[in-house]
Amino acid sequence: MDIVCLDLEGVLVPEIWIAFAEETGIEELKKTTRDEPDYDKLMNYRIQILKEHGLGLKEIQETIEKIDPIPGAKDFLDRLRTLTQVIIISDTFTQFAKPLMKKLGWPTIFCNSLEVGKTGEIIGYKMRCEKSKYTTVKALQSIGYDTIASGDSHNDLGMIEASKAGFLFKSTEQIKAEYPQYPAFETYEELLKAIREQLGEDD
Repeated sequence: MDIVCLDLEGVLVPEIWIAFAEETGIEELKKTTRDEPDYDKLMNYRIQILKEHGLGLKEIQETIEKIDPIPGAKDFLDRLRTLTQVIIISDTFTQFAKPLMKKLGWPTIFCNSLEVGKTGEIIGYKMRCEKSKYTTVKALQSIGYDTIASGDSHNDLGMIEASKAGFLFKSTEQIKAEYPQYPAFETYEELLKAIREQLGEDD
């Protein structure tokens, strides 16, 4: 039995923090997991910048409401879900994800949660589990699934490496150069074709 595990940001929707950086004009918030492999370091950096600028969850959610999926993402996801089970495994947070899941047709997502203060400030975050993407695909494998994974960033490499097939999607030139063993695609048609082949499906 197969199950496809997809990253969210950069694969199906634009990067939330980049959108918020552009909305607020805070250039420092454009740093993502493509740039910083250490997620704990990255999130603490973001939380500190938000604190310095007096920004909280409400302001980020207002930006998220304006974000649409990457063109073609919903159609890709709809077609993929007719072929096999799909789970989005993301390092984003439940407080961010809901409006985006609505626009994508309510796929299943496993993500993390923010710790929010009484006045809406983000004071911390709670990871669902350690190395959540890698841990999740290993757990799925332990209950009888073969996983096929795709993502764009450093934090996706664990689940890609652990899966029976893994693909980079809309990744950086640096990551593609560092991990040439993983096929890299730029279009949903290419990615769907590669997944179909792994599933033994004809076009």
